[in-house]
Amino acid sequence: MSDTQAQPPAPASAPTPSMPVDPSAVRPGTRHRIATIGGDGIGPEVIQAGVKVLHTLAHTSAGTLDLDFVDFDWGSDLYKRTGRFLPQDGLDTLRQFDAIFFGSVGAPDVPDHISLWGLRLAICQPLQQYANVRPTRLIPGISSPLRSVTAPSHLDWVIIRENSEGEYAGHGGRSHSGHDHEVATEVSVFTRTAVRRIMRHAFATARSRPRKTLTVVTKSNAQRYGLVMWDDVALEVSRDFPDVHMDRMLVDAMTVRMTMHPQSIDTVVATNLHADILSDLAAALAGSIGIAPTANLDPTRANPSMFEPIHGSAFDITGKGTANPVGAFWSAAMMLEWLGEADSSARLMRAIERICHQAIFTPDLGGKCTTDDVTEAVCNELRRK
Repeated sequence: MSDTQAQPPAPASAPTPSMPVDPSAVRPGTRHRIATIGGDGIGPEVIQAGVKVLHTLAHTSAGTLDLDFVDFDWGSDLYKRTGRFLPQDGLDTLRQFDAIFFGSVGAPDVPDHISLWGLRLAICQPLQQYANVRPTRLIPGISSPLRSVTAPSHLDWVIIRENSEGEYAGHGGRSHSGHDHEVATEVSVFTRTAVRRIMRHAFATARSRPRKTLTVVTKSNAQRYGLVMWDDVALEVSRDFPDVHMDRMLVDAMTVRMTMHPQSIDTVVATNLHADILSDLAAALAGSIGIAPTANLDPTRANPSMFEPIHGSAFDITGKGTANPVGAFWSAAMMLEWLGEADSSARLMRAIERICHQAIFTPDLGGKCTTDDVTEAVCNELRRK
């Protein structure tokens, strides 16, 4: 455990919403079936830690939280044995669950573009998880590398990433391979339908937060077709949300704003690639990529949504017992919120904040704790209620 003297519990916080949840669409208090996919690298380690914490949360909930987990060994090991990252009927299997709790994908001996398209994108895109939601805020006890960020209110963002097309649409190809005149194309695909639906989700998220502010990020000065359409659709959708203030930024200028004026930002929406990059920067500015969560949402709820930490497989620390499980815990809290278990989600976030306030940290945050140390500390906080 940490050598740092334990501090009194941090005051209970009231984090601003990261997802608009329609009460009529959820069933709190019912049994929720969760598919767990550890995947590769440290993924199984942090998902196992997350499941342990969720079991503890359920056991201390006085019967108000009922979770049923089924684990799937899908990932690069399965691919190397069978040539597939998930079985042929894998998507039909996942559709039987209320949510998916996912670790990571990627192995040193499998090309990244094969593993990503073979598992994570093979789940997100067919299940229409088109809204990737990545909240970022300063958790008490964790320091930001930004000198101007010293309180949670100084950095409290939600970055919403279009998760179904754009730069990751998968259109393109290579010809004349190996020759000097080889051609490789990667075609960004933007459809009005997909842009409109992610804009509506982003505006609804901004409306649910106190500041009611949305920044639309593009690169429409250089990408004059698809991203000019993004700007056009954003303006159209904004008319349905007159209470939300909208501003627009080019993605390069947005990186400067995030580092120099973080307090000016609240809710952000961007393309698949741009938001992918910006959200990693956001996690680092909040203290560590190891604490950052993700929700891959199908806002229609026709398919299960998937929740995962954003840190990746991190094979350099796999098996060392030092992976930071906070990103998985926070993702689990988002999963509970999406399932309508707001009270349990809030309990878990308070437990996370209290152990961070006590500097119970893994090495990425400057601590000496193991994954198990942090997990047990969160479980102990939950047992104290």
